Amino acid sequence: MDRLLFLLATGIARGAIFALFALALVLIWRAARIVNFSQGAMAVVATYVAFAVTAFTGSYWAGLASALVAGAVLGYVVERGVMRFAPRDSPLSGVIIAIGVVMVLQSALGIAFGQQYRPMAAPFDQSPIIIGGVPVLSPYDVFVLVLAVGVMAGLALLFTRTSLGLQLRASAFAPEVSRLLGVRVSRMLTIGWMLAAAVGALAALLLVPTELGLNPHSADMLFVYAFTVAVVGGLDSPVGALVGGLIVGVAISLVTGYLGSTVAPIAVLVLLVAVLLVRPGGIFSAREARVA
Repeated sequence: MDRLLFLLATGIARGAIFALFALALVLIWRAARIVNFSQGAMAVVATYVAFAVTAFTGSYWAGLASALVAGAVLGYVVERGVMRFAPRDSPLSGVIIAIGVVMVLQSALGIAFGQQYRPMAAPFDQSPIIIGGVPVLSPYDVFVLVLAVGVMAGLALLFTRTSLGLQLRASAFAPEVSRLLGVRVSRMLTIGWMLAAAVGALAALLLVPTELGLNPHSADMLFVYAFTVAVVGGLDSPVGALVGGLIVGVAISLVTGYLGSTVAPIAVLVLLVAVLLVRPGGIFSAREARVA
């Protein structure tokens, strides 16, 4: 029972990171109807910026802030400089361009920094807290959970309680009508990409200290798991990203703890196939398909 409680707690913490990254994928999908396969590579670039800033200043918080800024700037550059020119009549073109961005970014990082893993220190202790003789979340896990919940709550307030959020949602769901009402849809699309890239960068930055370290491919598996989360929850549903993240995080933790880490990717694939067979649009997908 002690082991089960520990695995559940760590699974929830890891699931929060998956949920954040999946939310970044959902934001871009809702805005542009594109699965951004370059999200992981973009997040790693921002994490390298955070690594350099932290090493220079000695402050983790300066590095975290720089990762968010770098992610937003990179989102702006990719959307304005590359994705905006993808033909709208072919959904596959955006995917191909995104894969090209992945190759360029990962190759550039490999040339600049090499393929070796660079350890990143966490701002808090990663040893689990013992409560009643049962190891549960570490201080770093608690930090991840609080930060993830705070970011999700902030985005929820942005999209539901602000004029900017209303314009972002209107531009995604009814771009032509929004243009007629004076909304600058292209600007809203760019802001959506910037928000998504910043959130993705935060997720990668939170994950790297718990893994082998930072290298150009550090976010590859994060993207795979987060994409599964987004599909399981529903690519149109931010709530689905949250719930799906917790489901996948706990599933990976339990499978890794009882069956080994090599079985975890297979378990995620089985979960993905099962959800697609029962509900192809995802658990929280809308009943009717939206026409963008």
